[in-house]
Amino acid sequence: MGELDGKVAVVTGAGRGLGRSHALELARLGARVVVNDLGVAADGNGRDESAGQAVVDEIKSLGGEAVAHFGDVADWDASKAMITTAVETFGDFNILVSNAGFCRDKMIFSMEEADFDSVLRVHLKGHFCGIRHASQYLRNKGKAEGQVYGRILSTASEAAFFADPGQPNYSAAKAGIIAITNGAAQALAKYGVTANTFMPRARTAMTLVGQTAQFFEKPDEGFDTFDPDNVSPLVGWLASPAAAKVSGNVFIVWGKQIAIMEYPRHAGDFDSPDAWNHESVGAALGGFFESKEPVKDSFIVPSVF
Repeated sequence: MGELDGKVAVVTGAGRGLGRSHALELARLGARVVVNDLGVAADGNGRDESAGQAVVDEIKSLGGEAVAHFGDVADWDASKAMITTAVETFGDFNILVSNAGFCRDKMIFSMEEADFDSVLRVHLKGHFCGIRHASQYLRNKGKAEGQVYGRILSTASEAAFFADPGQPNYSAAKAGIIAITNGAAQALAKYGVTANTFMPRARTAMTLVGQTAQFFEKPDEGFDTFDPDNVSPLVGWLASPAAAKVSGNVFIVWGKQIAIMEYPRHAGDFDSPDAWNHESVGAALGGFFESKEPVKDSFIVPSVF
């Protein structure tokens, strides 16, 4: 008996990389899986359904149950069809793991409108559509039955914290994903549904492009720190009954480490006896910032590697 026996999961972007690892882990734990994958390249171009079907075949070869879905996660109707496929094929829906996405990196002063729109669409709208349709199903079931089994798991990135200057589209999308997911956590708590965000550091088609590629290369020997399989045990645990009281959290996971993040901390208060004016604002805040370095002391600066 697996911890997820009888449960039904939808995993987006499950044809390769992290999504494939998540789908296999959930199947190993007993879940029946809808493998969603549009089959696009790391930059969002092209289409190939063979990868998603291969994961379905792999799950079946291991004794599990799975079905493919090739819809666009950011398309309203196609996203809804993912949930409908789960219910019509397996009789229920319980777990959503949103993972699909691609990158089109450029500095803010070089980025084209299409680069921004496309990345926001696949990541942020793609998460929104999936969570929206999943939450509607779980809420309706919860209203009829009281408590239900529901898990919403979203994929963000530390780019949401670091505000990577070469990824203004991706960073904005990933920050938005945290907000949407935590909103869902609050909205669905009364029904027993949890929602959490995780930030993986892993070797994928996206991380092997550009300046980050050197950090994620597979080692010749020893422990493979950035193997996507290192991330999926957290996903499986968050999807399990053991995590019933875990909701509204943000995790960073990589290698042999899991970190739990908190909201930005309060830095200080400044009050005025009278209405603020130019001089009083300067008098109050000038001293606070006098010894600080611009940017470096203002927010989290990457020191990951």
